[in-house]
Amino acid sequence: MTQEPTPTLRRRSAPLQFHLEPTPIARALQVLVAAMALAAVTSPSMVRAQQSGDVDSGLTLRSGGMLQENLSPELRRQVPTFVYGEQIEGKNDGNTVIEGDAELRRHDQVIRADRIEHDQSTGDTKAIGQVRIQRNGDRFSGPRLEMNVNTDKGFFEQPEYRLLKNEGTGNASRVDFLDKDHMQVHEGTYSTCPRPPGGGAWKPDWLVRGKRIDLDQVEDVGYAYSGVLEFKDVPILAAPILSFPISDARKSGFLSPAVGVDSLNGFEVKAPYYFNLAPNYDLTLTPTLMGKRGVDVEADFRYLMPTFTGQARAALLPSDRLRDENRWFYSQQHFQRLPSPVGALVLGMNLNRVSDNNYWRDFERVADTKWGRLLPSGGNLAWYYGNWMVSAGANVYQTLQDETSRIIPPFNQLPQVSAAYNRFDLNLLGLPEWEYQFFANNSRFRRSFLDTDNTRVKDGGDRFMASAILTRRWQAPGWYVQPRARLHAAQYKFDDTIGSPLTKSRVVPSLSVDSGLIFERNADMFGRSFVQTLEPRIFLAYTPFRDQNELPNYDSGFVDYNFMSMFWDGIYGGNDRISDLKAMTVGLSSRLLDVGTGAEILRLGIAQRYLFDDIRVTLPGRSIIPKGMDDLLLAARLQFNRHWSLDSTFQFNQETRESTRKTIGGRYTPGDHKVISAAYRFQRDRSEQLDLGWQWPLSDLFGKLPDPLRGKAYGPGQWYTVGKINYSIEERKPIEVIAGFEYDAGCWLGRVVLQRQQTSSTTRNQKIMFQLEFNGLASLGTGSLQNLGDSIPRYKALRDGEIVPSRFENYD
Repeated sequence: MTQEPTPTLRRRSAPLQFHLEPTPIARALQVLVAAMALAAVTSPSMVRAQQSGDVDSGLTLRSGGMLQENLSPELRRQVPTFVYGEQIEGKNDGNTVIEGDAELRRHDQVIRADRIEHDQSTGDTKAIGQVRIQRNGDRFSGPRLEMNVNTDKGFFEQPEYRLLKNEGTGNASRVDFLDKDHMQVHEGTYSTCPRPPGGGAWKPDWLVRGKRIDLDQVEDVGYAYSGVLEFKDVPILAAPILSFPISDARKSGFLSPAVGVDSLNGFEVKAPYYFNLAPNYDLTLTPTLMGKRGVDVEADFRYLMPTFTGQARAALLPSDRLRDENRWFYSQQHFQRLPSPVGALVLGMNLNRVSDNNYWRDFERVADTKWGRLLPSGGNLAWYYGNWMVSAGANVYQTLQDETSRIIPPFNQLPQVSAAYNRFDLNLLGLPEWEYQFFANNSRFRRSFLDTDNTRVKDGGDRFMASAILTRRWQAPGWYVQPRARLHAAQYKFDDTIGSPLTKSRVVPSLSVDSGLIFERNADMFGRSFVQTLEPRIFLAYTPFRDQNELPNYDSGFVDYNFMSMFWDGIYGGNDRISDLKAMTVGLSSRLLDVGTGAEILRLGIAQRYLFDDIRVTLPGRSIIPKGMDDLLLAARLQFNRHWSLDSTFQFNQETRESTRKTIGGRYTPGDHKVISAAYRFQRDRSEQLDLGWQWPLSDLFGKLPDPLRGKAYGPGQWYTVGKINYSIEERKPIEVIAGFEYDAGCWLGRVVLQRQQTSSTTRNQKIMFQLEFNGLASLGTGSLQNLGDSIPRYKALRDGEIVPSRFENYD
């Protein structure tokens, strides 16, 4: 790193006093001469001459790497001190006085003032008049400074300060520097609200005030004694000791609280507290006061170890006043690698349990999960060795029943044992490039539930199944063919309707061939160059009929009808029903690929399956599927640029000439915090819904406003509107509504969100939530309204991502 040549004190045998007043022209000439000398040394001709041996300059160029942020204590004591000023007087190893634009520089310190006195032998330094100091990127300014530049100890009178890591700033009557990383601010303030440009009165929207504020830059934490948190000059929190972070690093403390009114729970206050226990595990406690119910406490513990990782959540609401019972919730996910002398041993667990059937209706932590009213729990121990996998485990479900809409629970598997073998070549059998797969499972199925007439129903049985697959893919540029053979066998032990034990079995073979062609051509459309493809595909499947009506059904059901399932050799998922499918599927797709990036701009597809014979293997309560043309499937996807996207799928029944199912969705994302998405979903005789989601700055809707501060400038903030609406067209009412506003003031965020959710066919829950978030004191990612990101497609938090600043960003 090059520096402007400045007068420096050099070691001599006798005391020396001198007086220097360099002119601006002299300074410019010094810089020019230094630059020419450096260019001559590093010129290509000079370097080539040195490499060839023609020139022996005695100068070797070495890579210096990155500028070092920190030096060891030994190196810091050896670094030189550079001084500059209009007048410099000093003695060797004695006191030096710099006046007029005085400046003193060391590795990580810069001091500027009207007058600087520096003792070379001790490191003691005094600065008077318009003093400015930079320490590791932190800046201080005030009238008077005294400190030792070797030990970093001293004090600063009436300073204004600004920290590097999160741009925290404040005032004080005095700052005591205890060492390089610790300081005490007396009668001071702290805030992340920026100061106005060009100076002037600083009146932040929020600040922490204290008789003394200790700033620890090792732990990145501040402690305000007799601390008060003020917002808009109004005290909102006070404590004998108030701690807060001074960087984006994790730190124990209160997260952003949220206040709301709930039609079901009444007045509600959430105050999460975060415990940064260690770099690899933490805990968040969230007490919630609900006016109609009581106090609910939730704990969220996350851990990450060398051989295992996971998360555990639990909540307890003792003596719920509305339900007159204790309410609780527990969830844990755990993954661990266990020691094994041979192969790899892996343990996985997923546990979910609640206290009662109404929990999903009363609390968001269950209502918002992907399982809804079916909470799975299970564990699995798997051993991997080469091509083999052997596992043992259990899976159970807690079914949350609703008297107005009862559901039949799935079967529990207590226990299940599986084995699998995969090999991607059969060279030993003379079948190179053939792939072989084998899978076997033995499960004990059981369930117990109340029927509609409140009678207890218990059923289940044992099943052993095995499946073997042999396949190979032949392919070349422009075509592929892949035959596939499968053999599926199962044996059952169960009780019939009168309780007599039965044993039944079945074996079903299947054959299929998948083939396709790929044609390409260059195309110019819309002023752009593309590669256009045409991809016909034919799939043949043959599975003979095997009577399975007397076999129980533990886990089979219809697979979703889509482009993937149409090119598969069955119509059922699970292992209890193997469909007698004799069919041919014909499909055609075309794509437009960008020549420069290879990105897919447009995809069009059409496919239809023809059944050569009736499908007589049916699910319980279902009728035979007649032969003939199956539903026609059409799909289109357009991604013309990164801002616009459109996706649609149509399922059309040719006999009724009606759409069986259709989905149309689009999204517009022109930039950060700007997204609008809409989707229409229709399924005949089942549902018809419209979804709308958005996040958008109001300035784009109601006139251009100044950009938000984001901690970089001083001025007004920015309003955003966010929301999601799921509307049932058949019922003519919204199923779920989330709508609100966010305000980004640069150093704080404000939110107000309205949520309306249908909890049953006749009941719904409505709430409104308020939240303040002070930049530098809490994070949205662990705040109380994080469900915005879970509910709104492509929602982006106004504050996300960590920035690790460098002291060289503020280098003077």
